[in-house]
Parts: sequence; C-alpha cells; structure tokens
Amino acid sequence: MQSYNLGFIADADLFDHVKQTVEKYRFKIDLARFNKNLIDPIKLTFDAKVYGKSVEEIIEAEIIRQMDKSNTNHIGYFHQNIFKYIDPQWQVPKQGFDLVNEAKKIYVEIKNKHNTMNSASSQKTYMKMQSMLLKDAQNRCMLVEVIAKKSQNIPWQISLDGVTHKHEFIRRVSMDQFYAMVTGENDAFKRLCEALPKVLDDVVAAMPQEVVENTVFEELKALSPNLLKSLYLLSFSHYEGFDAFNL
Repeated sequence: MQSYNLGFIADADLFDHVKQTVEKYRFKIDLARFNKNLIDPIKLTFDAKVYGKSVEEIIEAEIIRQMDKSNTNHIGYFHQNIFKYIDPQWQVPKQGFDLVNEAKKIYVEIKNKHNTMNSASSQKTYMKMQSMLLKDAQNRCMLVEVIAKKSQNIPWQISLDGVTHKHEFIRRVSMDQFYAMVTGENDAFKRLCEALPKVLDDVVAAMPQEVVENTVFEELKALSPNLLKSLYLLSFSHYEGFDAFNL
C-alpha cells in the first residue's frame, strides 16, 4: 500500500473503505436478476429496430445498464460512509438522514447530481429538514451534491405549493465545500480525487480477480432459441394468447 498523504484520513482507513466499496461491485447476473424489475420487451424491440442493433446487442446493453445502476448505488455508499473515517463525530444512521453529526447538530442528505431529485422528492426532503428545525432551532440541515453545477454553500431555495421557501439553516452545498467544512482544508476533495486512482490500483491488486458471470443468454435460449421471443415470454407468458406466441 502506498502513502496517499491526505492527512485528513489515514491511509489504512482510505484503503479499507475503497476496498469495501469495490467488494460491493456487481460481477454476477442471471435471468432472475436481469428480470427483477420486469424487462420491457416492447421497448427493447423498438431499441433494436430503431438503432439497427441485434437482439443480442440490445440485451447486452441492458445487462450493462443494470449492472452500472447497481454500481452507481455503491458509489453512493463510498460518498456517504467516508466521513466517519475523517471525523468519528460523523455517523451514518440506519434511517432518517444519510449522514449525521449529533455533536454539531448537522443533518445531511447526499445526492450524486444536482438534478437527481424530481420536484416531489425535493419537496419531501426540504420538508423533512424543516421539521428538524422545528424540533430544535440549533439544528442545521444540508443537501450535499457530489456533482453540483458549481462550488457553493448557499441557502436552499425551493417552491412548496407555489410559495418560495429559503432558510439560512437549510443549505445546498457542493461536495468540495462540504469536504472543506469537515476537514478544514479547502482543497480536500480535490486531493481525494487525485489519490483515488492510486488507492484503487492498490485495492484491485490486493483482491482476487473477479470474472463477470453472465448466464442471461443461456437461460433465455432455454426458453426459446429466438431471443426476442424469449423476452416476450419472460414478461407476458401469463397474458392471454401468449401460450401460442410466435415471432
């Protein structure tokens, strides 16, 4: 393991946290996982015909999309859990907020991108933060965005039922500004990003090599040699007339 020279987090803690994140990465997919949220064969048919792709290529793209979505959630784990290594006052509660500092009465929701939440989700989150201020006027709430439009630490302005709300203690904070607040170092997030490739090299080198196990095509072909037909049977086998479905 190299020395990462970050100062605000121990080398061993950073290595272990990155390793825990990598261990969550998805390497296996079978037909049950592939169809967990019900595949839409009609959309996949459109995709194949409109983009001039084979059914195999469209299925492969959907497999990659699903695995990527799972892995994106694991990156959320990385962002959420790293702060307890930087300062033990920061903890990840089982419910409520993503990150909490009870000593400083700070309650944080972390989102990956500035446009992750839709209007309903934004309003629900803001009202949850409002309720924390009503419980205790000393509480402070933050929406921390990993990928914000710009570096910022500003009151979060939102419209609720047509009325604009803004409170000094409900703030919208970019990740670089949040790292600066937690560590006391303005460039802490930049330095973490610089060190991350080195840490990942060390972690991957220390772990057994994983191989992606994909049985989706094998299981689909067991339903029918025609992969497109298999997709339709997967989703619509209990619908009227699909016991005699032909393509």
